[in-house]
Amino acid sequence: MAMIGRFVERQMERNSIHDTIEARYSIFERDGRSFLQIDTYGRQSREMPEKKSQSIQLDRESGLELLKILKRAFHAD
Repeated sequence: MAMIGRFVERQMERNSIHDTIEARYSIFERDGRSFLQIDTYGRQSREMPEKKSQSIQLDRESGLELLKILKRAFHAD
């Protein structure tokens, strides 16, 4: 589990499409600050598919940075 502090672009030599999984998110406030938490879960074929695999959190700053990246990636200017 981690709070993302910043994003750094990296060019990859080999890209592949990963299996589709479910992600759940929650929005919460702590000490007057807003956060987004995204949790990913394993494939249905996994022994414990409901077990959380990864969890990331974004604060306002990293969330806005991700929004810029998403707009650029999906040509949603």
